Amino acid sequence: MSLPTEQLINELQSFGVRLADPKAGVESRRGGAGPSDHKALTIDGVTVMAPVHTAPAFESPYVVEKSDSFGASRILRDGQAVAEVRFPQRPRFYDLKTEDGVPYSHIATLHGRDVLATTVLQTCIRYQSRTKTCQFCAIGQSLAAGRTVERKTPAQLAEVARAAVQLDGVKHMVMTTGTPPGRDRGAAILCESAAAVKDAVDLPIQAQCEPPDDEIWFERLARAGVDSLGMHLEVVTPELRRKLMPGKSEVPVERYFKAFAAAVPVFGRGQVSTYILAGLGDSADSILTTCKRLVALGVYPFVVPFVPISGTPLESHPAPAPEFMHAILKPLAAMLAASGLKATDIKAGCGKCGACSALSTYERRLAS
Repeated sequence: MSLPTEQLINELQSFGVRLADPKAGVESRRGGAGPSDHKALTIDGVTVMAPVHTAPAFESPYVVEKSDSFGASRILRDGQAVAEVRFPQRPRFYDLKTEDGVPYSHIATLHGRDVLATTVLQTCIRYQSRTKTCQFCAIGQSLAAGRTVERKTPAQLAEVARAAVQLDGVKHMVMTTGTPPGRDRGAAILCESAAAVKDAVDLPIQAQCEPPDDEIWFERLARAGVDSLGMHLEVVTPELRRKLMPGKSEVPVERYFKAFAAAVPVFGRGQVSTYILAGLGDSADSILTTCKRLVALGVYPFVVPFVPISGTPLESHPAPAPEFMHAILKPLAAMLAASGLKATDIKAGCGKCGACSALSTYERRLAS
């Protein structure tokens, strides 16, 4: 049995996967910001974040066998082998602690195969209120479980980043943040964090925050060493945003587009991106229409399948069907190719990593 790589990735990310050896490779993540309840798998040289702790994963037709003595495994679908898979190994920097005694893994984690990721501020003004929180967000879970610290200092981030590059060959870094009080919406702490890391090690950095009220922050972020910027829409239809993101939707879509238009001249075409979660109710047409506007501005739309995270209000919401993702990602890849935007040209961040979506695989197929 053989499936095209993009179809296999879509199915793995929609259905999830069962693991014969849950301890293989890098530890899976439960809760927190970014790809949670996932595990990284490498298939045909492509690293994929596949859900392993979600309700669909427990009943997935996919199972990964135990690794052989060389670290290789097979993925089976309904008992038939479909691909060989390897797991990125547990990074060596996880075994270290900062000078003040905090485990490095509490400061930053390995995403995908070679991306260092951190949530600089693990709290958010919207998360504490049921009337404000994004219904899919789990930013507070890893903090409550004692797997991270609330505020990572610039010195801690620099120390861990340097070790991750030296010990594990990390290639780029993602810095996201919960939204703090204040008009800069997290840009200030991202500036000081990026500057500290760049002073310590030559590592491309993507910063992620909501659009700050003053666009001068884009220049400040760039001067601090931020190479690419993510401002994440997540949901594109205004009524859905109000329902699923009651606090964040107070920053309207058009404010995001104004910020995108101001940020692209600072960081460059393709170096500004936005995350869009497919499967929360936006139609394929509405997502592609929004993507067309984004691409015209030089913004890379990173469309990923929604994954329900345990403990959130949407933990029982179904993941999108693989066919729905295909209906978005195939034309989106063609749109990106026609505009000259490519995941491989992004200096740092989620779009460059690509592990949470099959989008870059569609791009590679078009280019081959």
